[in-house]
Amino acid sequence: MQSIPSIVWLPIALIAFGQGSTAIIFIIVLGGTWAMTMNVRMGIKNVQPLLIRAARTMGYKGSELVWKVMLPASIPAALTGARLAWAFGWRALMAGELLGRGGLGRTLLDARDMFNMDLVIAIMVIISIIGLIVEYLVFAPLEKKVMTRWGLSK
Repeated sequence: MQSIPSIVWLPIALIAFGQGSTAIIFIIVLGGTWAMTMNVRMGIKNVQPLLIRAARTMGYKGSELVWKVMLPASIPAALTGARLAWAFGWRALMAGELLGRGGLGRTLLDARDMFNMDLVIAIMVIISIIGLIVEYLVFAPLEKKVMTRWGLSK
């Protein structure tokens, strides 16, 4: 399912959910789900065996081992997954809006249809600025905090 672009599901989403925002939300969630899932999976799979052995020595087993050792140890990978999910979701939103009834994507398409290249470029800049704001004001500080907390950077 990861290899199928989420926007390909839009016709089915429009049939299932109608022309409202639910179809676009479905596409956004679908766009980000696989990146997040794969990164969390790899984060859990790559927990240092030493941590698992130490936790077992201290009496952790079963779900307690997962919740108190494996998931916290996989937080850096989950953060990478969230960052990728945001990027895929943002792209899916723009693509969904191109085919939908509103938003920046639809305005971009309307401006293109009217040959209003000034507006096309302005919307492209706005889309880029929103992406950069989320990247640098949300994810970069969060990543720095997580990497420092997990001892992966200073």
